[in-house]
Amino acid sequence: MFSLPSARTLLAACRPSTWSSRVGPALSSPSLVFARGRHQLAPRSVKFLKRHKGVLPVPIGGSIKGTTLAFGDWGIRVKGNGARITAKQLKSADEALRRKLKPIKGAKVYMRIFPDIPVCIKGNETRMGKGKGSFEFWATRVAPGRVIFELGGAPIREELAREALRLACDKLPTLMEFIDRKAPPRLGNLLITPELPADTNPQQTIAP
Repeated sequence: MFSLPSARTLLAACRPSTWSSRVGPALSSPSLVFARGRHQLAPRSVKFLKRHKGVLPVPIGGSIKGTTLAFGDWGIRVKGNGARITAKQLKSADEALRRKLKPIKGAKVYMRIFPDIPVCIKGNETRMGKGKGSFEFWATRVAPGRVIFELGGAPIREELAREALRLACDKLPTLMEFIDRKAPPRLGNLLITPELPADTNPQQTIAP
């Protein structure tokens, strides 16, 4: 005679781990599933949707990378303290620049930073515990002297570039400065100017 299966065997057969899932490992994890619009500033995929808050970067090692223009002829960079800029603020500034430069054929807007840090927020008057808050928006942390936007692709007058970048600065949460190709690199609040040789006198003028 056939023996009836035991209760332990029946429970083992009904465990969820033995079910055949038709979705892949990336979709089965709830932390990796999020909606991203076509024109939304957000990374395509991340390994973890929640991250530590972190601190603003401070350039104490002497690096001047990202403080000068690389693609365009005009730009803005952080002059005040570092800040956390959200994707919504960057999108508003980018739309203001493109709206102002629309009559100029071939003009391009270069964004030197990208919001790839997830920010999680818990509701007001919430008791402590019960895990981290839910995902709210994307942001990025910028250090003093970091270039944010550049304008190029076509000859743009300085007056028009200043006006367009001024509109973009109104959308950003920190103090900015207007720079061009001749602007020296910045290390925090210090401008790095090239040193003159010891045998030259800066006050002496050479006649042609």
